[in-house]
Amino acid sequence: MGCLLALLALISPRLVLFVIWIFSSVLSRAFDSWIVPLLGFFLLPWTTVAYVAFWEWGSGHHVTGFEQCSRRPLFSRVFLPEWQGN
Repeated sequence: MGCLLALLALISPRLVLFVIWIFSSVLSRAFDSWIVPLLGFFLLPWTTVAYVAFWEWGSGHHVTGFEQCSRRPLFSRVFLPEWQGN
């Protein structure tokens, strides 16, 4: 199931977030409130999916170290072209 969601996330990360929200409780365990996943759904879907994946499958159910560094390119991939005016 995890590999299928990972492949589907490349096509539509919002659909994957919706499927994760409907069929599991990972979003509620990874985030303390409902506002952060909702903002992530609309603004940074790939980063939100990456955070949930690293939180669930990472060590100790928290996102630190290398996992944080892996999420940052997803954020910059989304916003840097807009900030540069491309």
